[in-house]
Amino acid sequence: MDFEFIFGVPLILFLTIVAPIWLVLHYRSKKQISQGLTEEEYMQLSELSELADKMADRIKTLEAILDAESPDWRNKL
Repeated sequence: MDFEFIFGVPLILFLTIVAPIWLVLHYRSKKQISQGLTEEEYMQLSELSELADKMADRIKTLEAILDAESPDWRNKL
């Protein structure tokens, strides 16, 4: 077997089949990233932000209750 045949055929197959598909998929994903958030993603993000704010309020309330009932609870952790 010749050197050109062993490395040439896979190289030609890669350059004609794999590389173009790879480039198309790469630039398609770059385009989607540059477009920003979709309306659905924006709605999900705002919903998650509201849930995080509610959770933060609940945590503050729970910490206030624990501080009132057991002032040294933080040291036990």
